[in-house]
Amino acid sequence: MSEFLDLEAQDGIRMTWNVIPGTKQDATNCVVPVSAIFTPLKPNPAIPVLPYAPLRCRMCRSILNPFSIVDFVSKIWVCPFCFQRNHFPQHYSSISENNLPAELFPQYTTVEYASTAETGPVAPPVFLFVVDTCMIEEEIGYLKSALAQAIELLPDQSLVGFITFGTYVQVHELGFGLLPKSYVFKGTKEVTKEQILDQMSFFAGKTKPTTGVIAGARDGLSTRSIARFLLPASECEFVLNSVIEELQKDPWPVPADKRSSRCTGVALSVAACLLGVCVPGSGARIMAFVGGPSTEGPGSIVSKSLSEPIRSHKDLDKGSAPLYNKAVKFYEDISKQLVNQGHVLDLFACALDQVGVAEMKVAVERTGGIVVLAESFGHSVFKDSLRRIFQSSDNDLDLSFNGIFEINCSKDVKIQGIIGPCTSLEKKGPLSSDTVIGQGNTSAWKMCGLDRKTSLCLIFDIAKKDGPESIGQSVSNQLYFQFLTYYQHHEGQMRLRATTLSRKWADFDPIRWLDRALISLCSKFGDYHKETPSSFSLSPRLSIFPQFMFNLRRSQFVQVFNNSPDETAYFAMMLNRESVANAVVMIQPSLISYSFQSGPEPVLLDVTAIAADRILLLDSYFTVVIFHGITIAQWRKAGYQDQEGHEAFAQFLQAPQEEADAIIKERFPVPRLVVCDQYGSQARFLLAKLNPSVSYNSDNPPPPGGDVIFTDDVSFQVFMDHLQRLAVQ
Repeated sequence: MSEFLDLEAQDGIRMTWNVIPGTKQDATNCVVPVSAIFTPLKPNPAIPVLPYAPLRCRMCRSILNPFSIVDFVSKIWVCPFCFQRNHFPQHYSSISENNLPAELFPQYTTVEYASTAETGPVAPPVFLFVVDTCMIEEEIGYLKSALAQAIELLPDQSLVGFITFGTYVQVHELGFGLLPKSYVFKGTKEVTKEQILDQMSFFAGKTKPTTGVIAGARDGLSTRSIARFLLPASECEFVLNSVIEELQKDPWPVPADKRSSRCTGVALSVAACLLGVCVPGSGARIMAFVGGPSTEGPGSIVSKSLSEPIRSHKDLDKGSAPLYNKAVKFYEDISKQLVNQGHVLDLFACALDQVGVAEMKVAVERTGGIVVLAESFGHSVFKDSLRRIFQSSDNDLDLSFNGIFEINCSKDVKIQGIIGPCTSLEKKGPLSSDTVIGQGNTSAWKMCGLDRKTSLCLIFDIAKKDGPESIGQSVSNQLYFQFLTYYQHHEGQMRLRATTLSRKWADFDPIRWLDRALISLCSKFGDYHKETPSSFSLSPRLSIFPQFMFNLRRSQFVQVFNNSPDETAYFAMMLNRESVANAVVMIQPSLISYSFQSGPEPVLLDVTAIAADRILLLDSYFTVVIFHGITIAQWRKAGYQDQEGHEAFAQFLQAPQEEADAIIKERFPVPRLVVCDQYGSQARFLLAKLNPSVSYNSDNPPPPGGDVIFTDDVSFQVFMDHLQRLAVQ
């Protein structure tokens, strides 16, 4: 296992198969596709940053890498992807076996190239805040406080804009410091770039061009007109704080039987058009703070009448959510506009009710945006997550912008697509597979927003054939992948990170390792006597696979019961963008036990782990639970930890809290922390994740001080019994 972790730490990649199925038929038999989870900007202090332009193959445009074959005498290098012979340019004339450039060092399979004439100049990041005002005064107060803190943490050189919305949309002119000034748009219909240019006086005092696309300073807009709405943070801090301080609840009256008139869709449309007019192609983020469902204009998810409930999973299944498809189509159009402009949509949805995350998911995910879901703007999940975005620390996100991700690989491998926060650039070529999964039909993708934890699932198609058709194919046992990530660094400069990998073709039949479904896999690889379930066993390498499948079937990714469409969309987006380690925790949470008899130790995710004299720490990624057994809870409530002579008990209570703090500190979005006691109402956060080996209808009683789960779900043992019986048939 350590070798996989070492490879992931070095290059940010984990592959399903590190020995690749040798033919297309072998890959088909394997069922689990040849794929990888790749983190393009995974931090690694050993990665060299090179202050010059990359050297490219003149045929396939791949970059010089450690797997290139170099002729030091003739000053020629051979591309491992297309076998093209390339001459080194003059400035490589001193190259020799003892004088290698960094990109040829064997250990530097990942290198980074800093800004050059090829990658472009330094550009400041842009943050456009879009703030919902249709909330109670208490929520607005929480949001104002959080925004004020965020403004203080903004980089001085970054450009900032501010939009508020309720019944109408207001674009605040921060460059006019004499008194508050804003431009107002109706919340009932979508806004175009032409309307933005005309109504916001971008060409006041001069003639507007009659032809061509007007976008940014390069296309006719003056820097002064743009600076009315997007100013450096260091120049507009006073005006911005004044606008935030004076934020009030939307003044339009709301009848008791109606919802607030909230035009979320129009506000985001105005924001997208404003950025498209002012800073196209430059790294920018729309940061939307939404406190309720959209009820006005395009993108609405529910009517204003409170008698109409917000759509549920059942409504979506039956097709009885009349506004859903229209809203999704509207946000698809916004996502296309934002991707074309290179801009990101971040969503902070904080309300007890749904706000429309399920509809907005397409725009957030395709632009690589951040999503945070909380119950209130006063909740620590929101406040700490917003602070984490801007603060500088070992755990900051290093937000990057305006990226393009490209893949090059050996000719016997094609790309089916990518699942994750990106959008296809429709660059179809010989590397594109006819089978499309996720964002496919291309070898290049737009990643408008990415950070050090953003991960992509890359899915490949093996084109290597067997039999007579294989004549003329490559006979080399090695194949190669190269991943190129162009992006705007959080410091403003453009960079290119290149990761080149080599893997081997497999000579054996991969069907021996995995088959189409869990039963088939167990039937193939288990040890058993036919028709004798009790004789069944799996090898240690596969023994925990059924356990993961059991927990996946019970997880929020498969079960939508008790989850809203917004929550389901949120969980799916987070799973799609996270690394293998984090995805595993989402599917099968970790459980650590603390007791007086032994130090912290992992225990089975089972109800039998509960004991009166134990503390359990559950990490399910989205929630961290500290669970006190009943005896521990009683001692704590009696205040023993504060009494002299009970220092050991105080340290015992503190240990899981410190571990939970460490987990929360390095994770984004910040997980919810639940501290609960056995038999308490919030103990449900732990019990819902445990294997119900002891339930109200099971024969075996709980151990002394243990617990019972009231559920009709089958236990893992029952699941395995059925699996074994079917596998040995």
